[in-house]
Amino acid sequence: MVGLPSFDITGQVVLVTGASSGIGRHFADVLAAAGAKVALAARRTDRLADLASEIEGRGGTCLPVACDVTEQRSIVSAIATAEERLGRLSILVNNAGVVVSKPLFEHTEADWDYVVDTNLKGAWLAAREFAHHLVERKRPGRIINIASVLGFRTIGRVPAYCAAKAGLLHLTSVLAMELARHRILVNALAPGYVETDFNREFFQTEAGKNLINRIPLKRIAQPEDLDGALLFLVSPASAYVTGAVISVDGGHGVAAI
Repeated sequence: MVGLPSFDITGQVVLVTGASSGIGRHFADVLAAAGAKVALAARRTDRLADLASEIEGRGGTCLPVACDVTEQRSIVSAIATAEERLGRLSILVNNAGVVVSKPLFEHTEADWDYVVDTNLKGAWLAAREFAHHLVERKRPGRIINIASVLGFRTIGRVPAYCAAKAGLLHLTSVLAMELARHRILVNALAPGYVETDFNREFFQTEAGKNLINRIPLKRIAQPEDLDGALLFLVSPASAYVTGAVISVDGGHGVAAI
């Protein structure tokens, strides 16, 4: 009889950065529902408390942890707290991110630093400290970087975001190469446009509808459209996958501009 791949992550301890809102919040909820113990990391701890109550109310296990990914000491502290309270960490969902949307000539140096420091430098710091934590303990693990279709496609008004996500895709490859010897798998998930509370109104405008029409599947993604790819990358089913980028974008990445 042929054995089927396992997607079971029951009891795994996962750190999710940027868990206070948007896709990060959704990912934390999904992973807890799948049986993982989830450290909810973000700067806005008030929102983390609300999410923790929801997860625990459904029988899940989680822990709110204050974490600013732009500060190394904050990341180290979050990792230590998560392991002390939840057990042996094995998975990082490197999700924390911000965006500034302005025409090119209105983007300031401060805007650039804010976006790149969080989306690229912050992802690098979190991955480095998480990997170092595992290597010191001679344990395997997984890092899933949350990139974007805009890492390899272009759009106006978000130059820092596009640059940071493109950098994150290449960083994923470098980390996968260097960490393979330590049995740490590093992959990226590249979502297309996902409907959230922040963009719902825009996608109901004429400009938003025009953008949707350029997506081959002719619809914007819902957060749950990302669940299958995420669960694959965190589970034993992807044990021989590293350095990969899984696009979940309705075909946007292969469509003509």
